[in-house]
Amino acid sequence: MKVGQLLRRRLRELKRTPRELAEAVQVSEDYMADLVSGRRRPPAPGRSDLYTPMTKFLRLHRNDLPTCARPERAAAVAAGRPDPEVCRQVLELCAPERQRLLQRRFARPEGAELERVIVGRLLLVAQGFVNRKLEDEVGLRMAAVREGCTYLQARMRLLEFLDADAAS
Repeated sequence: MKVGQLLRRRLRELKRTPRELAEAVQVSEDYMADLVSGRRRPPAPGRSDLYTPMTKFLRLHRNDLPTCARPERAAAVAAGRPDPEVCRQVLELCAPERQRLLQRRFARPEGAELERVIVGRLLLVAQGFVNRKLEDEVGLRMAAVREGCTYLQARMRLLEFLDADAAS
């Protein structure tokens, strides 16, 4: 069963709305509506910041949502290469000698897999940092004021980044 289907079914059974679920999880109404309708790929199964409050609100077993998300996310993973602009920016971070070596390896037939591994690993490191920032509610509220946006808007930007993968 897909995550969106499970969410729709439980919301209907509990006579609750996606808006109430969004408030409980502290995400925007649009984000939750997209997730419920299936227009948005579900968050990674390890994202307890989203799945834990959703599970409590919907009165589900703690593994129901992540179990549904795993095959859905795996099916959505593209076999293509990461965006060439991303690869170019990654190469710019390297020393010139290392750049030439990586460019030669990327040009090989198996280079697409190497690109996905490198970009994916860098993304995991950056997402770890963002996840720690997401846990700091006071810091996030201060950053939102500094940026001139609401707490929810700042939180949604971080959540969008955490949903990214190497192919996106």
